Amino acid sequence: MVATSSQTIVISGYYGFRNIGDEAVLQSILTALREESEAAGLRIEPVVLSIDPEWTARTYGVKAVHRMKFSEVRDAIKNSSGLISGGGSLLQDATGIKTIPYYLGVVKLAQWLRKPTFVYAQGIGPVNRRMFRPLIASVYRRCEYVSVRDVESSALLRDIGIPKNMIEVVPDPVMGLSLPRAVSRGDITASDSGRAAGSEEGGAASGKRGLPVVGVSVRFWNPQRTELMKLAEGLDALLSRMALHIRFLPFHYPGDDEASRFVMNMLSHAEDHGSEISIAPQSETPLEMLEEVSRCDLLIGMRLHSLIYAASQNVPMLGISYDPKIDHFLGRLGSVPVGSSADLDHRIVAAQSERLLSDREGWLASHAAQLEVLRREAQLPAKRIVEYLRK
Repeated sequence: MVATSSQTIVISGYYGFRNIGDEAVLQSILTALREESEAAGLRIEPVVLSIDPEWTARTYGVKAVHRMKFSEVRDAIKNSSGLISGGGSLLQDATGIKTIPYYLGVVKLAQWLRKPTFVYAQGIGPVNRRMFRPLIASVYRRCEYVSVRDVESSALLRDIGIPKNMIEVVPDPVMGLSLPRAVSRGDITASDSGRAAGSEEGGAASGKRGLPVVGVSVRFWNPQRTELMKLAEGLDALLSRMALHIRFLPFHYPGDDEASRFVMNMLSHAEDHGSEISIAPQSETPLEMLEEVSRCDLLIGMRLHSLIYAASQNVPMLGISYDPKIDHFLGRLGSVPVGSSADLDHRIVAAQSERLLSDREGWLASHAAQLEVLRREAQLPAKRIVEYLRK
């Protein structure tokens, strides 16, 4: 269908910080909006609020303005057809007291400027400071569309006064993200900023083809790093039983890179069966990391979006929970975490990893229907927004 009209949409979120999970959310929203608008005969021109607008514009081929420059944000919204707030965990006060006021303030500004506002597949909470609850309710009740990524977020919004019929529960947008071309699984070398068995750190050892690939996404959480030490024990036990390529996948630099190397340095059985250990270089775009994940036979992850990436690419996964959002996502797949940051048993990690590596097809068969539903429903917010703009 040929596009017959054009609409400018401002998109607010945690963008430009190069957190690969949040950047994947943006990529997913942009892709879904493009697909749905083209199908509806509408052309959407996004303007992204970013901490690094030059990088965002260059990376995604869209217009971008600085998220902390009020005049630029105001002008972008004033000259737009509406504002999208999402996705990710924008409305939560666990990371600080300024997060909720900022994101609510952007939505409120759009409402003052009489622009339609849309909440796109957000994860809501925790909201520990009760003073924020009436503010969220007053702003969200004036939105034209509200969607959240799990039933727990929906329950929290209803608890603070948002009518149930205003809220649509949808998957995380990244479930709808796909690779633009076929990728040959297992096509990884250990020379990418990592080490192979018998090689020096950062050496140019070539990766051995054909080894099962276990992707690992970790982050620092417990100050004592107990969960990372237990994970290392589990991986080491696994390496003592079979030949593997352990591929660390840092989603947020520099912290995840440091956490990955912390675990890597505790692995002592890499040489037992000719295994390899490597770490992926920093991804410039979400699709680069999605390609990394697509090559894995198993993904063990603490980062939520590492698990969502795996699900979108039909990769079996084990989640380590440090936040309820991990449990919520795994619950939608009928799964539970292999352990938590407070309670992780290395023996269970090793046993469950070995089970999934030996029965990948069984995992896919038992989860195929759920994965397909999540992919399809991930498009719903874009479809609803495009339908509104057409009217």
